[in-house]
Amino acid sequence: MTVNAHNEPSRLFSVAPMMDWTDRHCRYFLRQISRSALLYTEMVTTGALIHGDRNRFLDFHPEEHPVALQLGGNDPKALAECAHYAEQWGYDEVNLNVGCPSDRVQNGRIGACLMAEPETVADCVKAMRDRGDMPVTVKHRIGINGRDSWEALVDFVGQVAEAGCKTFIVHARIAILEGLSPKENRDIPPLRYDVVYRLKETFPDLEIILNGGVKTIAETQAHLQHVDGVMVGREAYQNPWLLADVDSILYGQSENVSETLLTRHAVMEAMFPYIEQCLANGSHLNHITRHVLGLFNGQPGARRFRRYLSENAHRAGVGIEVIRDALALAPDTLPIGQIQDEKPSACLRN
Repeated sequence: MTVNAHNEPSRLFSVAPMMDWTDRHCRYFLRQISRSALLYTEMVTTGALIHGDRNRFLDFHPEEHPVALQLGGNDPKALAECAHYAEQWGYDEVNLNVGCPSDRVQNGRIGACLMAEPETVADCVKAMRDRGDMPVTVKHRIGINGRDSWEALVDFVGQVAEAGCKTFIVHARIAILEGLSPKENRDIPPLRYDVVYRLKETFPDLEIILNGGVKTIAETQAHLQHVDGVMVGREAYQNPWLLADVDSILYGQSENVSETLLTRHAVMEAMFPYIEQCLANGSHLNHITRHVLGLFNGQPGARRFRRYLSENAHRAGVGIEVIRDALALAPDTLPIGQIQDEKPSACLRN
């Protein structure tokens, strides 16, 4: 396995950047379940950071560490400037999106279409690395239609690695840039884990992180026999309790000392000071609770919990009492033996 540099985050297990999902409220919630998983922001374009409300896009709670910023862009100078912002804000990593297949992203010549331009991606990586000490990583597919051969993938990774990128997060599907929606591109092209395994064999000195279709810790452990880390996307959002085993099983942290064992109710109760502070600063309750609807998936009362929050959290002026009432509809489960630390109560402004 690749050994990270001293000040780089562990990428053994991470939660993928997901548009409209992995905002700061989602990340704070997931952090209550796993202290070790690396969390990624939604993709932020260089234009949004350079010309928009930088605080809105970059602010995050210190509790979220380790946390990485994902950027979308194709201009080396602009990406270098945004990587500098990421360093100023204290992110643990900056990641370049070379995997998103949406039409909107393609029209801006960013995302997966850049796999056809390895020279451009290499220039972008070099510019970001030259601007500071922030670890720079690239998230990409195993190919795109018309450029989906093994040789093309090796050429892409090789050129970008020469520019200084040492970590590649590889979604084990090609992206079909015409005719499929982003959702279809996450399901229809077949998963090719063997290609990602082979990439690690071909580039043993690079850190190769596998992404795509992983749903369990057992699957994660199997992949870790071949690659350096695993990134989980939709399953971590829709079934967040998946993260409850990450620290103990993957990171071996079951011996931590604390007074409180981790349960679903304990996770939500740990969120209360954060939520109250956010509400005081102008956030709406449903902006936070929309991310926790899957907490009781597969448990008695899961449907009642989801329905109560969905029907009540959007109401004007409501607060913690709505979550307390929802929790009363879903009985707690026995602790799994994992430990939960004391949580801070501060929250960034809305």
